[in-house]
Amino acid sequence: MKNFQELYKRALQISPKRKLTKYANCGGVGSALITNKGNIYTGICIVCKASIVCAEHSAIADMLKHGESEIEEIVAVSHDRNEVITPCGKCREFMLQIDANNAKTVVCIADDEGVKLSTLLPHHWMRL
Repeated sequence: MKNFQELYKRALQISPKRKLTKYANCGGVGSALITNKGNIYTGICIVCKASIVCAEHSAIADMLKHGESEIEEIVAVSHDRNEVITPCGKCREFMLQIDANNAKTVVCIADDEGVKLSTLLPHHWMRL
């Protein structure tokens, strides 16, 4: 992953956990992505009784509000463990449905190790 260090640093920087109310907190997991245009967007996990928003979803929403949809690389980091975590199935599906070109997105699965999203979704219903 050519942008791993920068994405990891950005994701870790925004990921400290904070209590919002007795029902909600945010952080704990941070995500950073770089688009095919070279722009970096970030997001954090939001957990409350009503729902959970993954850090990757939050970063993707940040990207979408700026008019972009194609992800070159993405990383998610657990703040407590300072380590890379792989996106859940919901996040993988979300990335692909946002833009079919995201099948070639490099998803970080360990320190400086990435695989294409299509590898993580080998028998996808969209027929990659």
